[in-house]
Amino acid sequence: MSDNILSIIPADPDWQPMAEAADAAMAVLRRLVPQFDGFVTTEYRITWHEKVTVIDCGANLERIECPACQNAIGVEWWSDLLEDCVETGFANLAVTVPCCAADVSLNDLHYDWPCGFARFELEAWNPNRDWLPADELAQLAAALGCDVRQVLAHI
Repeated sequence: MSDNILSIIPADPDWQPMAEAADAAMAVLRRLVPQFDGFVTTEYRITWHEKVTVIDCGANLERIECPACQNAIGVEWWSDLLEDCVETGFANLAVTVPCCAADVSLNDLHYDWPCGFARFELEAWNPNRDWLPADELAQLAAALGCDVRQVLAHI
């Protein structure tokens, strides 16, 4: 069986909230993503990662684009890079991209579907909805006290 996971992460990969802010943001997420729609029960999780961790979109990833030259970057290059760092974490997100040799952050690559890197994550497993619009992301950002990104994974 496959799962969909809606993750809310800080825009700054190293940032972590205080427990009170995390709980407040989870309360907002629970309100925005109802737990039961008559068929599927959504499960919620809060995770503090010890190290910066990739929060990817799983099978939803279709394309990666360089922010410097706007050319496509092979998903294989990215996957190989992730394999090298999955156990050690991402102490440094700086990379030299293969398309134009620019030095960029992995967090700034343009992912289709969105991906990110974080030390903190709010998750709704099998949410009964799709993407959160800007006004709902703003509610989560206000509760956490930082700008946020969303990642919708299919695993």
